[in-house]
Order: sequence, then structure tokens, then C-alpha cells
Amino acid sequence: MKKILSLFFVITYLCTSMVFAMEPLKGSVTETDKYTPQESELFTGKVETLNRKDIIHMTVSQVLDSSVSMEGDEFFAEVTGDVYGNKGIIIPKGTIAHGTLVNTTAAKRLGRAASLTLTFDYLVTPDGREIPIEGKMTTKLHPVAEAGKIIAQDVGYTAVGGALGGLAALQWFGLEAAIASHGYTIAGGAAVGGAIGLGAALIRKGNEVMIAPGDQIKVKINTSVDLPVYKEEALKKEEILYDGLTININEIKHEKDPFGETNTITLTLLISNLSDKTLSGFDMALINDYGVKFSPSIFGSTKLMFKQVKPGDRLIADVSFTVDNINRSFWLTFFDRRTGKDITKISLDNAYKKLSKKSRKRIEKVRSAKVKKNFKKEDDFMNMDF
Repeated sequence: MKKILSLFFVITYLCTSMVFAMEPLKGSVTETDKYTPQESELFTGKVETLNRKDIIHMTVSQVLDSSVSMEGDEFFAEVTGDVYGNKGIIIPKGTIAHGTLVNTTAAKRLGRAASLTLTFDYLVTPDGREIPIEGKMTTKLHPVAEAGKIIAQDVGYTAVGGALGGLAALQWFGLEAAIASHGYTIAGGAAVGGAIGLGAALIRKGNEVMIAPGDQIKVKINTSVDLPVYKEEALKKEEILYDGLTININEIKHEKDPFGETNTITLTLLISNLSDKTLSGFDMALINDYGVKFSPSIFGSTKLMFKQVKPGDRLIADVSFTVDNINRSFWLTFFDRRTGKDITKISLDNAYKKLSKKSRKRIEKVRSAKVKKNFKKEDDFMNMDF
């Protein structure tokens, strides 16, 4: 009897389980147009809109070459500066963007350059959030601007050809012949030279284009996205402090080196050394977020480079560093001379947020000027025909 009852309960349980398994699970998902962030360690609780036609400055993580890259190639780019709304930062520096190469055109005759068109579909913030966007960037000029540029170049070719032709005629036939012919020999030579120049212009091929890591690009946003506003404290970079040693970055300047390249960062430092360490400019460097070290530059202020800051010293001094990309994140670092370990690391990003609005505006103006406009690919001398 017990066996029969046990078998009955087992069969009943199995039948009930099958019935429930056949019924689909019911639930609901509610989608809203606005993202309302909760009060947290990251966000203020306010929401800002990343508006259509806003511009985000980025740099790509890999080379995109019109002569090599193919349509459909995926790549990543990095946001090179905090994106602000009226209420604060909505996209922090270091946010990663996913992009796709959607169109390439080859260099053509008549001086028409190649072009690359990139689209972006989402961002990944440093705190791991994924934000859908629609963004676009192209190296292609507006048709009117491109035509104007080609015409200007072709006129240049023709003018140079005419001048060379006129000089050649003067050299071949002499000044007397030119006077006797009332200048017709020179005019004829100029016409021949101009025709040659025009021919060169017609067969001239445009340049290939290339976007390389470090090149600053402007990405235009084509959609509106509501985003939470970050707390300033949440975006602070990690630093290393040493007991008794206070280093304040009072000013940051981006300057040109003697060759005209804007790649020098000059810092105005206030150092108060009440520690047991003696600091030296030879124990100092800027370190970027890739771990690359940049020693003080001889092209800037060298006052601090050749000075020792002993316990009890307090001074204000400038120091300059020549770097590979002024838009990266950097830490001013002092090392222990004996062990080589970091004594202190001060974030330039943190210091930047404490600067006056006037100083920040000046820095952003310099950074914006670094956005590359001509993506002409330089010829590889290894592949040139001699």
C-alpha cells in the first residue's frame, strides 16, 4: 500500500511540474526616455542632456588608413576631456567609444583626396556604464570647400608652370629676342609652361588620409541622450601623498617647443617640505596613464630641475615637461633616490579642476587648437622610387 501511495504522489508531482513548465513566465519591462540616477557615491542625482549636434573630442586607439583599412572595420576611441553640461560633468575623460569605419574613398585624379567616415554607437564610462549614442566624424571636406581647394592648387600648378616657362624662354632666346618680339617669346614660353602645369594638375592624384593614435578628432553627436551628472569627488584620480610633504599645482600651461609643436606642459608648483626627504629635480617626472615617464625639459624653466628641496624648505617654482600628447592624464611624481619607489604622485587632472575658470578656458582653447584638420598621410620614404 505504501508503495502504491508513493508512486501516486510521484506521478502527481511530475504532472504538476510539466503543467507549470508549459506555461510561460509572465513579467513586464518598463522603458523610460529619461534615466533617473539614484543618489550614490558617483552621481549628484541631477540629469543633463547630451544634445544633438554637441561635439566630443576623442583620439583613436589604432591607425585608420584610407589605403589599408576596410569598410566595416571596428575600432575604439577615447574621450580626451571631460564633457560638461550646465550642472556638471556628464561624460568623464577616459570614456571609451566604440566606432566603425563605414565609408572609405580612394584618392583620385584632379587632386581629390581620399576620405574616411567613422560612426560611433556607444560609450563605456570608467565606472562601467554603457551609453548608446549616434556619432559621426569624417575627413571629407564639404564639396564646395574641396572644389575651392582643388582649384586653388591647380591654379598654383598652372602659375608655377607659366613662370618656369617664361624663364626658360628668356634663357633660351635671350633678352634681345624678347625685346625684338615685344615679349612674345616670353609669353609663348609662359603659355607652354602653363599648359604643362595644367596637364600636371589634371593628372595629379590626391593624398591618402590616415588617423593615428594621438590625433585629436571631433565627433558630432546626432542624437539626444539623458545622462546623470557626476560628483566632482567621484572623478578624482588616485594620488600618493607623503607625510609632511605638500605639493600644490597652482597653474598649468600648454606651450610650444622651439620647433613650434604644442607638446610642453609647464607647471607652477608650491612645495612645502616638512618631511624627512630631500627632493631633487632629477628625481622628478611626469607619468601618463600608460606608465610612460617624461623628465623635465631643458626647453622650459630649469630652476627646479637643478635645485634641491631640503627638509624645511618652501618655494614656488616652474618646471616644464615635453610630452607625446598633452591631452593624456598625467601625474607629477617624485621618486626615492635610493629605492626608486614613488614618494608622491599628484594628479594633473585633479589640479586642473581646481584652477580658475579663466585658466581652464585658456587650456581648453589650446587643446581645441590641437584637433587635427589635415589628415594627409605622409609618404613613406622607404617606399619611394628613386
